[in-house]
Amino acid sequence: MKSIMYEQIKAISENEKDLIANLSNISACLNEHLKDINWVGFYLMKEGELVLGPFQGKVACIRIPIGKGVCGSAVKERKVLRIDDVHQFKGHIACDGASNSEIVLPIYKNDEVVAVLDIDSPLFNRFSSEDEKILSEITDYIGHLF
Repeated sequence: MKSIMYEQIKAISENEKDLIANLSNISACLNEHLKDINWVGFYLMKEGELVLGPFQGKVACIRIPIGKGVCGSAVKERKVLRIDDVHQFKGHIACDGASNSEIVLPIYKNDEVVAVLDIDSPLFNRFSSEDEKILSEITDYIGHLF
């Protein structure tokens, strides 16, 4: 059974073709439903680097090289990174000093990373394996919107 967030995201995006409009609404939906987060949004792959896309939260880094920070590392390693304490992550890029944990999920289209979903929390150990499972279902769906 899909989560309520998944069902709402699908309902608001399935008949809309504009990627930015969809990602904007998806970030707002995630921000509304997820507790204890302080940033949620997307970085889009453009010309070999991640570029800031639609998000909810404080001003963020605009460009992230592949392999740098949690987002760039998730792309390079092609896997979800769930970081319980970002201060222990070598090379962490701190856009908001209040962030203490983070989850980054690559988004794929035709087996190519096209974006990442990045979520930060002021709490340590905020993201569970259950969160990862729910968010992975959502990012699998988002890949079809590209």
